[in-house]
Amino acid sequence: MAFFRTLIWFIRFWLYQLIAIPALFKIRRLGRQGKTAEHDALLHRIVGRWARTMFTMAGGHVRVEGLNNLVDGPAVYVANHLGYFDIPLMIGFLGDDTKPMMAKKQITKIPGIASWMRELHCVFVDRDHPRESVKALKESEHWLSEGYSMVIFPEGTRSRDGAVHTFKSGAFRIAKADRVPVVPCVIEGTERMMRPGSIWIYPAEVSLTVLPAIPTTDFGKKEWRELPQRAQRIVSDYRAKQLESIKQKEER
Repeated sequence: MAFFRTLIWFIRFWLYQLIAIPALFKIRRLGRQGKTAEHDALLHRIVGRWARTMFTMAGGHVRVEGLNNLVDGPAVYVANHLGYFDIPLMIGFLGDDTKPMMAKKQITKIPGIASWMRELHCVFVDRDHPRESVKALKESEHWLSEGYSMVIFPEGTRSRDGAVHTFKSGAFRIAKADRVPVVPCVIEGTERMMRPGSIWIYPAEVSLTVLPAIPTTDFGKKEWRELPQRAQRIVSDYRAKQLESIKQKEER
């Protein structure tokens, strides 16, 4: 069953890419013409629909909580990182606008996906070259100053054991220039849709929880220094409660 589900998913994935090519050309044209509002609206409609369709085709059932904690204006949304489906989850279900994302440079090797992510103003990080990483942070700061929010997975890689690991400080520096809020988010269940080390896709219950924002307007040096640990603790504590709740349900 997993084989056929995965096969059908990948066939539809690539068909969607082909069908959407005319829309991609139109989006690029709107961008060149400086029609930012039209560009972003069409992009959100196409990419958001794609992301949600990817979940539906995979048998993923998504529950979103805490959307009232989304902030008006630009912010940095930070989330734990469990699996490959985290990216479409954050693109398709985190509010009514599609937010740029900081992602590994390896994603640019996936045909089609890289083009869409560039239109989204996503920033690609090459962790093997520190100078490129600094450039990526500057680019992220630029998009925040332009009024876009950024989505970041500050652990830097997927968690293999489901726990929340150290949040790297670089992800939080981009919030400092314009003192935008940092919004912790908690992902649960995506690791069951495509398990570590496997290409097979399985149906799963997935949740995305948006927690209250951390305002940074009045932060001093100490608060900025402690921000990564503070955000990690908030996400980790909520994640621990989730895992305990899941364990109790399984024992019933």
